[in-house]
Amino acid sequence: MDDLTQPADLSPVVNRVKRAQGQLAGVLRMIEEERDLDQVLNQLKAVTRALERAGFAMITQDLRRHVGRGEEITEGDLDTYERHFLSLS
Repeated sequence: MDDLTQPADLSPVVNRVKRAQGQLAGVLRMIEEERDLDQVLNQLKAVTRALERAGFAMITQDLRRHVGRGEEITEGDLDTYERHFLSLS
């Protein structure tokens, strides 16, 4: 699989990760302030989901790039995509 080289392709992913970074900073503050466990865990879940979505977006972008270029997707490529998807689910 290719490296993601086009900045425009990465901007939605970068934005997601930056939002998750902000959320994570908020979680850290909550922990330091000894906030309610349920609230902290809910925010941790939200950060996790945001990062998973960023990963899915990266995989999808790579697949779209291959298809858009008219490249053949091999069985090995499909196995790799499947492994990546399953690692995030």
